[in-house]
Amino acid sequence: MIEIKGLSHSFGTKEVLKNIDLTIPDGTVMGLVGINGAGKSTLLRLISGVYDAKGHVLYDGKSPNEEETRKDIFFLPDDPYYTTATTPNKLFDFYKTFYPDCDRATFDTLISKYQLDPKKNVRNFSKGMRRQVFIALALAVKPKYLLLDEAFDGLDPLSRKIFKDAIITLVEEENTTVLISSHSLRELEDFCDRFVLIDNNVVKSHGDIAEHVARLCKFELAFTEEVKQADFAGLPIVSLDIKSRFVTIVLEGDKEKMRERLSALSPAVMDEMPLDFEETFIHDVESGRGYENA
Repeated sequence: MIEIKGLSHSFGTKEVLKNIDLTIPDGTVMGLVGINGAGKSTLLRLISGVYDAKGHVLYDGKSPNEEETRKDIFFLPDDPYYTTATTPNKLFDFYKTFYPDCDRATFDTLISKYQLDPKKNVRNFSKGMRRQVFIALALAVKPKYLLLDEAFDGLDPLSRKIFKDAIITLVEEENTTVLISSHSLRELEDFCDRFVLIDNNVVKSHGDIAEHVARLCKFELAFTEEVKQADFAGLPIVSLDIKSRFVTIVLEGDKEKMRERLSALSPAVMDEMPLDFEETFIHDVESGRGYENA
């Protein structure tokens, strides 16, 4: 289990994160989301021990800087380091010194699936291919805690599927805890159990993704006469778009109860529309609100 208590960080006078409190249970796949500059990468670096933390980060009650703990953590940043002479094979051998249990068969299998030459210089690979090499390495380590920053960046759809399938297998077989940041919220929704939203330097919301999405409902309505915003007063509105007689509305609450309340306005047509995690994220950030759902 990862426990984060009172975590704050600044670059000079610029405060990036403030009093972050978070608990990540074992075997969880948690998506870390937020707009550009929200502090996602900084949080991952603090959790991994790359940055000194003001506050507390504990892995099963121990600091990430303790040698006994380090071997259980693998952090893959968005810009991993490699030398001009690095090949996939050399990279594996290098990391094998830090992670003795790193599994060669897993690494070779993924390198083969990604159709990469294990003897070719990594600097000659495309951005996506370099990402594939480091993903293969991270999954071969089979860490207890896997921290991934912008993990899908540069990957094509097939590579993403291979990656997601491998993570699911790793969690099922090793009970690995995964914390992954990405701007691709639809990808995260596919395989993450939980999420954390960072906004304005703090955790604005966190919890189960499916439950979070279910707290909102979306309807499209058509009326026989023009309607105004005042006609919807008293409703728990998250978003309201009115174009003469046509309305798109997002509400917070049980969808059946919201349907009943909207029916009382006597629309000529009312259709429930699907909502996904990406849309709820946009509503959360734009409205400056979040739902605590630990």
